[in-house]
Amino acid sequence: MPTAKEIEQAHKTLFEAGIEIRREVAGSDYVDAALQRFSSDFSKPLQDSLTEIGWGWIWSRPGLTRRQRSLLNLGMLCALNRSTELGVHVRGALNNGLSEVEIREALLQVGVYCGLYILGHRTYLAQPASLEAFRVAEDVINKYKKDAKPKAKL
Repeated sequence: MPTAKEIEQAHKTLFEAGIEIRREVAGSDYVDAALQRFSSDFSKPLQDSLTEIGWGWIWSRPGLTRRQRSLLNLGMLCALNRSTELGVHVRGALNNGLSEVEIREALLQVGVYCGLYILGHRTYLAQPASLEAFRVAEDVINKYKKDAKPKAKL
């Protein structure tokens, strides 16, 4: 049975790995704001758990690249219509090397599978989650391009 000190060290190790990955994917400004916004005695344990488990354990696992994880998150957040988190993960997808085309195609794929209605011989594409996802993604992509620092020419 691990000691309390060993368990505490395991939590600390996962949190430290998680905060590093979280900053690399979501950006330090976003992470700092989230940690500050949810720093009360009530909310801090949630932020700690998200960082430790979501980012330190899941995002550090072998088997999927960060690009693949980003694509999965875009699909899940779009399907769940979670536009605030979707915006964070669109920026993360860009940071992880996904192109605008890949993001657009992922959102189109989700839109069809999460909002295709067949009525008789007519097919309707009525996917509010996808429409919202496109609105959020385009806004984040435009801001990302505007904020991008020019790359030095070799």
